[in-house]
Amino acid sequence: MTGISTHVLDTSLGRPAAGVPVELAVRTEDGWQALGASATDADGRVADLPAVAAGSVVRLRFDSAAYHAGSGQQPFFPEVSVVFAVAPGQRHYHVPLLLNPFGYSVYRGS
Repeated sequence: MTGISTHVLDTSLGRPAAGVPVELAVRTEDGWQALGASATDADGRVADLPAVAAGSVVRLRFDSAAYHAGSGQQPFFPEVSVVFAVAPGQRHYHVPLLLNPFGYSVYRGS
């Protein structure tokens, strides 16, 4: 099994994005199956998502509209979906998201 973690940084404010809802799903023959959900903590991190099987295709879905609503901003991207393949032999993936109301960037962290 492979662990998945993430964190979200609000690049418009220069600080961690607390309270961002995050869902972890795995692709099946019938579509996406949600495995777990959480929200970023005060440091913008989520570490309590369930592990996934090697060889899975995984989606992290970030509810950016819910996050930006707290600041009164209307985001251009109401959600961010990050889909990636879990390679055999990988023990952990960390997937950071850099977020602002009009853009985002994502990468495989360490």
